[in-house]
Amino acid sequence: MILHKSVLLQEAIFYLDVKPNHNYIDATLGGGGHTEAMLEQNGPRGKVVAFELDDRTMRNTRAKLARFSSRLIIMRQNFRNIAMISRLRIPFSGILYDLGLSTDLIKKSGRGFSFLQNEPLDMRFSVSQRLDARQIVNSYSQTDLAKVIREYGEERFALSIARHICETRKRKPILTSGDLVEVIEKAVPGRYRHGRIHCATRTFQALRIVVNDELEGLKKSLLSAVDILGPDSRVVVISFHSLEDRIVKHYFRQLKIEGRAEILTKKPITASKEECEKNPNARSAKLRAIQCLPSIKT
Repeated sequence: MILHKSVLLQEAIFYLDVKPNHNYIDATLGGGGHTEAMLEQNGPRGKVVAFELDDRTMRNTRAKLARFSSRLIIMRQNFRNIAMISRLRIPFSGILYDLGLSTDLIKKSGRGFSFLQNEPLDMRFSVSQRLDARQIVNSYSQTDLAKVIREYGEERFALSIARHICETRKRKPILTSGDLVEVIEKAVPGRYRHGRIHCATRTFQALRIVVNDELEGLKKSLLSAVDILGPDSRVVVISFHSLEDRIVKHYFRQLKIEGRAEILTKKPITASKEECEKNPNARSAKLRAIQCLPSIKT
């Protein structure tokens, strides 16, 4: 669900309506697939401003897109701070959010994002953040752990997993992603360990969301997004789980009620059968888009 290539690439560019010489924001640079597509289509003078927190990802993607260096601006910022982009005094025609994690961050960060690798249990997007997954797992009460796993991971065995975590850490601290996977596997029924998705998926998702305060960050960013755009500009969001999609859907509906935007996707756009076969992680992707109305500016 998390690890993916540039999902819904053509659909994102279509709904963003990328035009030559217009400027766009990629709120989630990652591996740069969507950014590259924007830059290929908004030349020769259009710019793309991209947000990224991870230094390694930033370096790798900057090198990958070196041919666009004069038109690409990368900001080392969380997209929750997207309002700061108004300081650039550049008119923007659209913003794209791809809320999945980049392959580079999962495979090479060494911060325990993946349950398929044994790495330090960290899960911070930026090492400058204070809270990490190890602190949560080793210090939260059983009640609080169960609440985190249930609410942010939508995990039905949240209580059992939380109980096993607390029992295990009495004997030794849980320090790596491998340690945590081992605990989760013991906490869930055998049939669940061999289900369609890995039994640790939802718990890892929950911890990552809490460590990085992802849902509140998304809400804050969306609230600012339409205020930095002009009339007829667009906001496109690709989400990968129901909690994100719910936030996007409700906010877009509210903008429509207020007369500030038109919803372009009555139902979320999903990946084609062909894309899902090539990239199974696309199966959970949902794209929603709005167009800002002239009344958005006062």
